[in-house]
Amino acid sequence: MVRQLATKRPLIAITGSAGKTTTKEMLAAILQTRWRILKSVGNMNFVNHTMAYKRKIAPFHQAIVLEYGMSNAGHIRRHCQVLRPNIGIITNIGTAHIGSFGGDIRKLAAAKSELIKNMEQTGTLVLNRDDENSKWLLTGGFSGKIIYIGINKTADYQASGIQYALQGMRFKVKLNGQIHDFYIPTYGVHHVYNALSAIAVAHRLGFTPSEIRLGLRNYLRLIRRLQIHRIGQGIRIVDDSYSANPQAVKAALDVLSHIGSGTNIAVLGSMLGMGVYSTKAHRTVGRYVAGKKVHQLYTFGNSAQQIGAAARGAGFPAQNVFHFVNRDALNRQLRRNLKPGTTV
Repeated sequence: MVRQLATKRPLIAITGSAGKTTTKEMLAAILQTRWRILKSVGNMNFVNHTMAYKRKIAPFHQAIVLEYGMSNAGHIRRHCQVLRPNIGIITNIGTAHIGSFGGDIRKLAAAKSELIKNMEQTGTLVLNRDDENSKWLLTGGFSGKIIYIGINKTADYQASGIQYALQGMRFKVKLNGQIHDFYIPTYGVHHVYNALSAIAVAHRLGFTPSEIRLGLRNYLRLIRRLQIHRIGQGIRIVDDSYSANPQAVKAALDVLSHIGSGTNIAVLGSMLGMGVYSTKAHRTVGRYVAGKKVHQLYTFGNSAQQIGAAARGAGFPAQNVFHFVNRDALNRQLRRNLKPGTTV
């Protein structure tokens, strides 16, 4: 039997630049196969939300699963002052909100590290071994247990055999010395990382592979987060329009490249909140587009022009790049180019 993480009720806080909400929903769904829990609603993850959740905790709740969001330094510390977690997950360190930190990834990582410093110091922390920027997290003074998840690098919970399947992803993870198969009903390798964090915590809390499998198959998927819409004649729309940062856009482009078998069209808007990092962020995405299986690129908004410029500079055909500042004009052009078998 796996050793329990703590003798008291698990209070789990999830932060990171991307994947917070999905990781929270995956973990919550697993825990709900056996327990009564309290979880944060949608992506309502500001400090005032944490205060409201605290008032809702009841004696019958066997675990608490919350997102701790931030847009600036000090926010996560304030979350922890309201509810001090004994289990923490930092999904990754990317470029969301980097504009608030002068484009400095180390300063952003230091702000995320407030979870490490202010959670229970004998608790358990889950980190992403593959995430390059997680090396800037300030783990030195933490005296609890650190668990690593990963795909490419050796980790405590490591996924292998990752495959795009029917409307989702299949992968394998070793638990208690045995290989187990898992499925998540959403596309993208980045979601496998989210699932690994949920698996790590649930397994350490004593949940069985069957319970974990059931929870992952049935977790709540949120709207405009890599939703696939089928509109006839083999045309599919990959809707990941809820929010955008370079990390998330690259993940969506990966999905488009993997599932699109005909003409693939990327429609990318300006990414907000990038601050002084904005030009670099948009040009990074443009170069990434040029290396993927994308046949036409539509950009929308002033900053998004940099995506098209960088894509052309990296070898993407100039005649297949279209920029718009009017949404109706974009939609008209897109409708003209929608052929059977197109994925957008």
